Amino acid sequence: MNVLIDNRQTKVDASGLEALVVRAIKATLEEEEVVDEVEVSVSFVDNEEIRKLNKYYRGIDSSTDVLSFPLMEFEEIEEGEEDEKDAEEIYPIGDIVISLEKAKEQAEEYGHSFEREVAYLTVHSMLHLLGYDHETEEERKLMREKEEKVMERLGLRR
Repeated sequence: MNVLIDNRQTKVDASGLEALVVRAIKATLEEEEVVDEVEVSVSFVDNEEIRKLNKYYRGIDSSTDVLSFPLMEFEEIEEGEEDEKDAEEIYPIGDIVISLEKAKEQAEEYGHSFEREVAYLTVHSMLHLLGYDHETEEERKLMREKEEKVMERLGLRR
């Protein structure tokens, strides 16, 4: 597993978050039984930058907590024949963009730690990169169950 982290904001102290994000990504991959070597890029931004990204990519002119940018359908990795796979190959599965400013606001609003919020947003986004969504009630319920399992694995239950 290769995790690239880029802190592109200065409004919120990001000390210690890199290790937490790596743990959250690893726990999600383990829970989903992903055995392939994957690469994930994570960017920490402020509300203004995520608002611009949200407007550009989704047509929504407001800040949000996290955006997920899958680079491929995860099934593409799983479906390759074993003899065609390079054992050393690392599959870039996507990018995660987290507004630390929004995460801090939400942690205060929900009454839990900033670290728990960042871990949750990372897990949520990882599930999107792995092909999950929450467009329907059924999808939302499944995704929520998976999020809770990973958060429990991390010792960060509600």
